[in-house]
Amino acid sequence: MTTQAATSLFTFDNTYARDLEGFYVDWQAEEAKAPRVLALNYELAEELGIPKDALESDNALSVFAGNTPAVGAVNIAQAYAGHQFGGFSPSLGDGRALLLGEAIDTRGERRDIQLKGSGRTPFSRGGDGKAAVGPVLREYLLSEAMHALSIPTTRALAAVATGELVFRETALPGAILTRVAASHIRVGTFQYFAVRKEWPKIRQLADYVIKRHYPAAAGADNPTLALFKAVLNAQARLVAQWMTVGFIHGVMNTDNMTISGETIDYGPCAFMDRYDPATVFSSIDTQGRYAYGNQPAIAQWNLARFAETLITAVDEDQDRAIEQLTGILNGFPKVYVGHWLDLMRAKIGIVDQHDADLDLINDLFGALEGQNVDYTLFFRHLSSASAPDQVDGTESLKSLFDDPSAIETWLPRWRERLAGSEDRSASDIENRMNAVNPIYIPRNHKVEEALAAAVQYDDLGPFRKLLAVLKSPFTEQDGCESFAKPAPLDAAPYQTFCGT
Repeated sequence: MTTQAATSLFTFDNTYARDLEGFYVDWQAEEAKAPRVLALNYELAEELGIPKDALESDNALSVFAGNTPAVGAVNIAQAYAGHQFGGFSPSLGDGRALLLGEAIDTRGERRDIQLKGSGRTPFSRGGDGKAAVGPVLREYLLSEAMHALSIPTTRALAAVATGELVFRETALPGAILTRVAASHIRVGTFQYFAVRKEWPKIRQLADYVIKRHYPAAAGADNPTLALFKAVLNAQARLVAQWMTVGFIHGVMNTDNMTISGETIDYGPCAFMDRYDPATVFSSIDTQGRYAYGNQPAIAQWNLARFAETLITAVDEDQDRAIEQLTGILNGFPKVYVGHWLDLMRAKIGIVDQHDADLDLINDLFGALEGQNVDYTLFFRHLSSASAPDQVDGTESLKSLFDDPSAIETWLPRWRERLAGSEDRSASDIENRMNAVNPIYIPRNHKVEEALAAAVQYDDLGPFRKLLAVLKSPFTEQDGCESFAKPAPLDAAPYQTFCGT
């Protein structure tokens, strides 16, 4: 790090702290004894208008460690509630995070800047408020991978080691993540005030969210109803994007569903290797509530909880409000399937719409199920099998299956559909498909290798290499073949942990 006088890293305009008094607690981070940089996101820093020398300065390190308040920051811990695995907790909040404020980036967009793992707050509920190196680097990797896949997500600006130990099952090196988001407002934020029957605050929060995230809703006949519809659409598209890349969030509690429609809180998340709708990685999801195949239904369930908080803000007549909200909520499956179909058509090279596409795609997933087919590799290999004369590509695709005959009846239907779409060459189809089907995802065994090296040996080389590969997920990179391969079939079942 370079020595530099304290300067403003961000251009702050802290509307949440200014306009929503009573929605948070003023707080300060705990001091990190010996902070040092683990990773800096130069690309994101440029978006935020932070020069390279400022990002690398001692002042920036002190801010990212929570030791020095950022110029213009108003440090707060936000209040929220949430349904966790179906059970309601009326008071959660930022138990190990601090919102520094809202930075205006170089495009004029408002971005939350938050420290995660900066110590206890009034919402810590007996926890230490700290984070360990492994979970911090995991969120850094996964969130940047999601960004490279063009999926809305919070992002990591910096990861710093604190020089202290945190205690979980064992003593682990501590760290703090600097996280950037469109906002950290959650379904649980609304639930916090709804359970307390603080209806004026619900309306106040809804108006704030409309102004910040969905300004078009302000012109609707019923702005709060329009807000709900907009959030439903954003979440439907987000979960459709998760599903098409095989991402499993792992802990879809209502306090982990953002109103902005971003992926947030990368705890026990992972990417699916072999296709199986029942896939669960989280050690705490013993009932499979948040399994891969359940994610759309859980999103609708969470949106129902959001709708419940908005009843009084939608209409003084509660029966009429419930009827209106329910009507929108019941439309979720259609909205979700619409987004999912658009994305899936692109994945299999289709450029127009036919009514039979849903059956074609559902039949494809039927062919994949029970075959130990690697989800990511299947779609990557499919791109080189769009014509009968692509023998090598077809054989490579079929080799992914335990029983190659499972896909043999589907391929001719798909090829006929492609031929009926428009006159395109096989290479055009392949290029189009490869532009949306990644070859590199955060393979679980590669993530664990990188985190183990960082935690056990203070070796960040594997982390940096994996991060570099994941930043270009659609382009084959020389010497990176191992990053595209799944874990061996005989590997132990992969399990993730919350990190708290």
